[in-house]
Amino acid sequence: MPKSVIVVGTGNAALCAAIAALEKGARVTLLEKADQALAGGNTKYTAGAMRFAYDGSADLLPLLRDETDSRLPNTDFGSYTREKFAADLLGFNDGRALSPEQTILINASGETMRWLASHDVKFEPIYSRQSFEKDGRHVFWGGLTLAAENEGVGLFDMELAAVERLGGTVRYNAGVTGLSVENGRVVGVEIGDETLCADAVILASGGFEANEDMRVRYMGPDWKAAKVRGTPHNTGDGLTMALEAGAMEYGLYAGCHATPMDLHMPNFGDLDLPPGERKNHRKISYFLGVMLNANGERFVDEGANFRNYTYAQYGGAILKQPGQFAWQVFDSKVFDLLYGEYRFRDAHFVEAGTLDGLVEQMEGVNKDAALATLETYNRSVNDAVDFDPTRLDGKGTIGLDLPKSHWAQKIDTGPFRAYPVTGGITFTYGGLRVDEAGRVMSDTNTAIEGLFACGELVGGVFFAGYPGGSGLTSGAVFGRRAGYGAA
Repeated sequence: MPKSVIVVGTGNAALCAAIAALEKGARVTLLEKADQALAGGNTKYTAGAMRFAYDGSADLLPLLRDETDSRLPNTDFGSYTREKFAADLLGFNDGRALSPEQTILINASGETMRWLASHDVKFEPIYSRQSFEKDGRHVFWGGLTLAAENEGVGLFDMELAAVERLGGTVRYNAGVTGLSVENGRVVGVEIGDETLCADAVILASGGFEANEDMRVRYMGPDWKAAKVRGTPHNTGDGLTMALEAGAMEYGLYAGCHATPMDLHMPNFGDLDLPPGERKNHRKISYFLGVMLNANGERFVDEGANFRNYTYAQYGGAILKQPGQFAWQVFDSKVFDLLYGEYRFRDAHFVEAGTLDGLVEQMEGVNKDAALATLETYNRSVNDAVDFDPTRLDGKGTIGLDLPKSHWAQKIDTGPFRAYPVTGGITFTYGGLRVDEAGRVMSDTNTAIEGLFACGELVGGVFFAGYPGGSGLTSGAVFGRRAGYGAA
């Protein structure tokens, strides 16, 4: 008799768990809180990029939907080894050693991508966001090379198609309200007054980023004002149910992925936008200019590293500023390098022919201090080093208490533009502890029989930040493990 498995959620992690369980012969039902249009959790709101270890282009070509792309012969993908992935994660650990979950993520990342490709989940190079043209070649930077065609919606569609091919079913408008527990074992779920029985339940319902009360409780009052970049449905339901069943809190509950966003964006993400514009409110080209707070002061090193390694922290840094906003300032030398979301029809910005005229339009900012900061910054730029956005170019500032380490160019060529931004939360880091089979561990460090978890609900994967694209990969890695374990 095949095992029956219930998966709570329909995002990337949930779908990977379902695919894995179906592979092993289980009968799988996915329960989705949202209607069909808003199914998919946060996955649909992403750019579909996935970070994984690879040795060179030979590892990437089998994952591509179109291996005949004419750009491929003139593309330098470089390599992204397990050692580099480990070093990148350690850079966000605030002195912690690699966690067991991080080691699993690194070691299983490439294998999991090949597994997805075996289910016809294919990818394409991220030419527009992760490469610059140099000497006639497309040079990729930052270790992130591939994304799903049609971004996160495409990833969802391909993974859902794989689930359906294998015989899985989805119920929409079926928000799980509780776990059914008998003699310490989870034996099903409750949907209001309805009870559904199963041999195993996999919680894949996301974190608590869309729950204002939980954000404040675990992360502090600054996070009350955060914009939610994705679905309004990730309100910590699965986490709450698991903790009520005796699960262990695990990971950094005060941590999250939070990126600079348009100050005037809606409170939640927008799936009605076409591909390429679904992340239009994100503003992550700050490394090409400077960011000023209400006091007219810089508050981060905008060029500390490639934006893949800083954007998930800088949203939180903005929320700590007076008024919880900032302005990103650029001159015309970099307009053609700004990512597409700076040019979308609803991008908010002010423009002027002089810096004086620009700061006059920057609402909420100390104008005199802002102008003085920009003038001091311009005087500090090291003109002896060439600007090169394809690498950590060392073109920094000299003599500033808060340096800009790379890509520091004078802001001196009009017209000038400034974009108002705030912090947008993507997903939370605190979650549950799972064992090698994906089973949820109790607060006595024993497995809760019948209960599994994956995706944002797995704690211990990220701490003070994360290298871009790791979140979807983590969902796939731990989703696959939970699916196999549950089956």
